[in-house]
Amino acid sequence: MKIKYSEAWCLKMADLELGNEVGAGVFGLAQNVAKDAEYPTMHSSTIPFGRFVKLMRRNKRLTIEKLAEDADIDLDELIEIEDNAGHVPEPRTVYQLAQFFEVPTNNLMQVAGLSSTRDERLVNESMKFAARSDTLAPLSPEEKAALEAFVSILGRK
Repeated sequence: MKIKYSEAWCLKMADLELGNEVGAGVFGLAQNVAKDAEYPTMHSSTIPFGRFVKLMRRNKRLTIEKLAEDADIDLDELIEIEDNAGHVPEPRTVYQLAQFFEVPTNNLMQVAGLSSTRDERLVNESMKFAARSDTLAPLSPEEKAALEAFVSILGRK
């Protein structure tokens, strides 16, 4: 069997690729995943999401390895979420974390930058939360209160 492509089809496909970087294998994919993701991002930064995950993990006294195991998510991605503010998490990972932390998936997707829905109240509260939290020290009473307040806002529908 021979597959034939018309000249028009080839030109159309070439136009679709115009301006894109060429890459192959894992490295080629890694370059384009964030740019070409099928889901819109509402922020270029996911600082509130990473801080939320780290503080919830610390609040539950879990190691990063234990959280990855218990939530059934990839350890490498969890490390990226907590340490890399520019990392765009996988939707499945956000879903698993929402289930584990018992918060509404849609709201956590929004905080992670994976939702086209934009609730200004949630955006503002997530930025305030990120600004008030120090991710390296043990949870202070103020951080614990801020985390609990943010979780209650996140839990609203």
